[in-house]
Amino acid sequence: MNESSFDKDNPILRAALMRGLVSRRSAMMGAAGVGAAAFLAACGSAGKNPSSSGGGTLGGTIAPLASAAPDMSDTEKLVNWSNWTEYIDTSSDGKTRPTLEAFTKKTGIAVNYTEDYLDNDEFYAKVRPLLQGGKDTGRDVWCSTDWMVARLIRQGFVQKLDRANIPNVANLSDSLTNVEFDPGRLYSVPWQSGFAGIGYNLKATGGRKVESMTQLLTDPALKGKVTLLTEMRDTVGLVMMEQGKDISKFTDDDFITAIATLQQAKDAGQILRFTGNEYTEGLAKGEIAACAAWTGDVVQLQFDDPNIQYALPQKGFTLWSDNFVIPALAKHKKNAEKLIDYYYDPAVMAQVVASVNYISPVKGTAEELTKLDPKLGKNPLIVPTPEVMSRAQVFRGLTAAEENKYNKLFSALTTA
Repeated sequence: MNESSFDKDNPILRAALMRGLVSRRSAMMGAAGVGAAAFLAACGSAGKNPSSSGGGTLGGTIAPLASAAPDMSDTEKLVNWSNWTEYIDTSSDGKTRPTLEAFTKKTGIAVNYTEDYLDNDEFYAKVRPLLQGGKDTGRDVWCSTDWMVARLIRQGFVQKLDRANIPNVANLSDSLTNVEFDPGRLYSVPWQSGFAGIGYNLKATGGRKVESMTQLLTDPALKGKVTLLTEMRDTVGLVMMEQGKDISKFTDDDFITAIATLQQAKDAGQILRFTGNEYTEGLAKGEIAACAAWTGDVVQLQFDDPNIQYALPQKGFTLWSDNFVIPALAKHKKNAEKLIDYYYDPAVMAQVVASVNYISPVKGTAEELTKLDPKLGKNPLIVPTPEVMSRAQVFRGLTAAEENKYNKLFSALTTA
C-alpha cells in the first residue's frame, strides 16, 4: 500500500521541498531508537520497560544528578540551541527562521541557533569530554534521538526540567507522556518524530510495488538493486517485525535470527550496500530499485518524480523521536525552558511541521496545520491515522551490554 499522499501544488509544502527542509532524517547515521513506545497508544503499549527503574534509565541503574550552573537567564536574554540541519521552519528565501524571530520578539530572548547536530554519536563525541570534565558545553538545549537521551540520562549529563517554566507541556500528546527511557518525562520532551519504511522507484521495479521486507530481501527482480540502512535499529527492526516480532520486547534469539536473514540476503547478492542518506541519489536515478528509507527523503524525491513511491509495511515499521534536553551546567536553563514552552503552542508547532513535515508531539497541531493547509493536515505521514499508528513500533531500550553486542553483530554484517 502506497501511503504517500502529498499535495505537490501546496505552496507551503513546495517551498519546504525546494529548500530541502524534509531531509532532517537523511542526515542521521545513528538515529531511531528506544523510547516513545508509549506513542503507540493504538497498539496498547504502556511505554514501560519492566527492567527499568527510577531515574529514567534501563537495567535498574539510577542516574547521577546532573550538575547545575548559576542560571544567568534573568540577566542574559540568550539561549544557545543546537539542532539537526534543516529541521525548523525557514522563510521562502531561506534567510530567516520565522518562529525563532517571533520568539525573540515575544520574549526578548535572542536565540543562537546552530545546526551542528549532524549525527547522534558524532555530537556525543563532541560534548562528552566537556560533560565528563564538569565543563559547560556552550549549549543550553539540544535535540537528541530517544536512545541517545537514554544514554545521557543514564550518565547524568542532562538536567531535570522545571515544569513551572513549561506550562504548555500540558499539550504533550498523552501517548508520549511516559516513556521507558524517561518515565514521567522528567528530563526530556519530544521535538519531532518520523517513520522508516520502504522507498522504491517504479521505473526500476518494472512498475511493481514493493511493500514488504520479504519482497525487498528475496524478490529476484530486485537482486543487486536493494539498499538497507546503516542505522541498526531501523534495518534490523524492520526485519524483526516482518518475522512477526514485537521490537519493543524482542529477545537475543529474535535479533540473531534477523541478522541471519540479512546475511543470507547479502550472500545471495540481493543487497547492493548499506547506506546512510546517500541512497536518495541512486533511488532517483533508478540504480537502486528499492530500499529501506526514511519518510522525509522520499517525500523530497517525489516532488521531482512521481515514480518514487513509499510504503509502510503491513507487518510494521519503525517510529523514532528526537527530544529536547538541557545539558549539565547550561548557563541559561530557564530561557531554554521558555523556548521549549513556546514550541509547545500548537499554532507555533504547526508552522514548523508545515515546513519539516514530520510528526508533531503537541496536541492541537493537526487542527492548526489544517488551517494552514487542509490537505497537509490530512497527510497520514504527518498526521498519522490510528490505523497507521497501529503498525508503528519502537525499538526497545537496550542496556549498555546489549547495545555493544548488537552493534558488533550489525557491524560485522554491514562491513564484511
